[in-house]
Amino acid sequence: MPVVDENTPHILIVDDDTRIRTLLKKYLSDNGFRTTIAADGREALAQMEHLAFDLVVLDIMMPDLSGLEVTERLRRRKNPVPVLLLTARADVEDRIAGLSIGADDYLTKPFDPKELVLRINSILRRSQMESRRPAEPPSEINFGPFIFKYQRGELLNGERRVTLTTREIEVMRKLTSEPGRIVTREELSDDHNVSERAIDVQINRLRRKIEDDPRDPLYLQTVRGSGYLLRTD
Repeated sequence: MPVVDENTPHILIVDDDTRIRTLLKKYLSDNGFRTTIAADGREALAQMEHLAFDLVVLDIMMPDLSGLEVTERLRRRKNPVPVLLLTARADVEDRIAGLSIGADDYLTKPFDPKELVLRINSILRRSQMESRRPAEPPSEINFGPFIFKYQRGELLNGERRVTLTTREIEVMRKLTSEPGRIVTREELSDDHNVSERAIDVQINRLRRKIEDDPRDPLYLQTVRGSGYLLRTD
């Protein structure tokens, strides 16, 4: 039996057919997933208020609240959980409707359970890749009286432009790509074979340009044993 722990993907199975719910729960559990079941759309939404799931297997044709309506409500609530729709309908318009409101994939009944597992694993891989993708850096970063324009590599103190070298611009971009994150010396050296000592020198030069007292920095701070952190507004 596969080892199941808290790091194992947790799947919510939603179907008003008891037999299908039971079969899917057993098959997915046997294939190494944690599983929770819900008998209808309202129960599913209630489950998601209290538990975090890695993916929802959601039947479209359910009474009261359809799978399409559940998906629509999740996306309105900004819930990004991946959704795999199960549908007895082979109609193209129904499939398009599901994908257009935010479902990630669909499977037409009857289906081979092996294909369901393949679809689930494919969606989970895509989801993991998306979560690892670096966030788009902000166009402007504010700290104290300064504004750093990320794309242009321009640092302004009020309306006065602060002159930066090419390497200082690269360092500022590293420090501001994810505001508030500690950046290691290795990251700052990048692929330029720059020594840690050279990074420290560049940081000190930047401090002289942005700090009132470079020896007691307010913005560009050293995190002992880790790297540097730029405190932003």
